Amino acid sequence: MNWYFGWGMIFTAFVTGAIIGLYFHSDDFLGGYGSFRRRILRLGHIALAALGMVNILYYLSFASAEPSMPSWLASIGFLVGGISMPLVCFLSAWRAGFRHLFFIPVIALVMATIQVLRMGPP
Repeated sequence: MNWYFGWGMIFTAFVTGAIIGLYFHSDDFLGGYGSFRRRILRLGHIALAALGMVNILYYLSFASAEPSMPSWLASIGFLVGGISMPLVCFLSAWRAGFRHLFFIPVIALVMATIQVLRMGPP
């Protein structure tokens, strides 16, 4: 599942980058280059690509490993983090109050990484 999800996220990063890129030439797009809205939108776009790659890397690292509780928790954590990080970024660009939800992807991704470290090298 992480393989398909990761490639789907990378595809979505390309599409969102193309859409956002249509407006980046404008100096006042989303309040200007240094505005919170524009920066958090860029972060969401990059999170799609980066966390897509993390999901693919996780799949490639542990595809042949025997399923276990740590591997299941890591897989779910990377999926939840991959969905929630860009979503919270995009929602925060829309309404700044959504920034208070960043604990969700952070906890999911930290938990997933701890599980990978517990499993050790494949």
